[in-house]
Amino acid sequence: MTRPLILIVDDHPENLTIIGELLQPTYAVRAANSGERALRLAEMLPQPDLVLLDVMMPGMDGYEVLARLRGSAATAAIPVIFLTALNSSEDEERGLMLGAMDYITKPIRPSILMARVRTQIELKQARALMRDRNDWLEAEVARRLAETLRIQDVTIHALARLAETRDPETGNHLLRTQAYVRVLGRRLQDEPRFAAQIDDEFLALLAKSAPLHDIGKVGIPDNVLLKPGKLSPDEWTVMKTHAQIGADAISRAERDVAQPVPFLQIAKQIARSHHERWDGSGYPDGLAGEAIPLPARLMALADVYDALISRRVYKPPFSLERACSMILAERGRHFDPAVVDAFADCVAEFQVIAQRYADEPAHEPADDLANDP
Repeated sequence: MTRPLILIVDDHPENLTIIGELLQPTYAVRAANSGERALRLAEMLPQPDLVLLDVMMPGMDGYEVLARLRGSAATAAIPVIFLTALNSSEDEERGLMLGAMDYITKPIRPSILMARVRTQIELKQARALMRDRNDWLEAEVARRLAETLRIQDVTIHALARLAETRDPETGNHLLRTQAYVRVLGRRLQDEPRFAAQIDDEFLALLAKSAPLHDIGKVGIPDNVLLKPGKLSPDEWTVMKTHAQIGADAISRAERDVAQPVPFLQIAKQIARSHHERWDGSGYPDGLAGEAIPLPARLMALADVYDALISRRVYKPPFSLERACSMILAERGRHFDPAVVDAFADCVAEFQVIAQRYADEPAHEPADDLANDP
């Protein structure tokens, strides 16, 4: 095991010799006969575990040396014991205020010196052990948190894919809409109106929650969900219940946990309200304007855009350009004007996302669109 290293600083060679001989059976020793040399040796690797520092030295005295040690990030943590013939309380207080760990008066008594050196070395080793332990604990907490988040993400996508198995033609819909809402949220983050609500945590929770937007479709009968054509009024009424079904399922999940889960709160808002319309003509609650939760307003545009460019049992896909035009035309009617403006600024990113996660290599133009749930 490597012996602790002690740096002795004193302008009298006989003091360096005496103290060095006392320490060397137990410790490795370096010696400096001036403050300038002490500062150089303190930064040399391996760095000393403790500095024994004479106060009264010509040129740079011990107080200045200590101040310089504490002022450098490389040496600030090295403990220092002052050695001095001064014995006034003012001198001792000054040294301690500057950051000295202890104060030994001359003439040196070997037993006192060795006891106080041992104490400081043990304290430094204990601090290092505690720091290493804390670093390990922080790393372990980070590892377990990352593992928990991975499990959480897998669970979310498993639930979302469960809904998707009831509606197999949606393909990469989950990945696309998740990416769309992230892009929209990041764009709105730059707007003063939204800056207080949209931070990095909100964006992370928004993206995490987005895949659950249609979880309620698990409760819709196949004859309605998979009907190849426009739904009848009665069927449309049944289809619209998926928003309530999804929100209720997430609410039950919330009640099963001891503490609030932020992403579930956002997921519930999205599941329930992403079919609301800015003009109040949506469902299930007929909310209008800013009464619609912001996450749902973002998902509303992302979901409709993706429905427009995707093949469904009741329609072929629209071209990207046609879908963009239709979204812009619904500014202030179906969609929040601010969200549409954000979309207009990010059209190129939407198109990249659509192509990256495309279900088919190309999109076919179409002239009209059936009601999309």
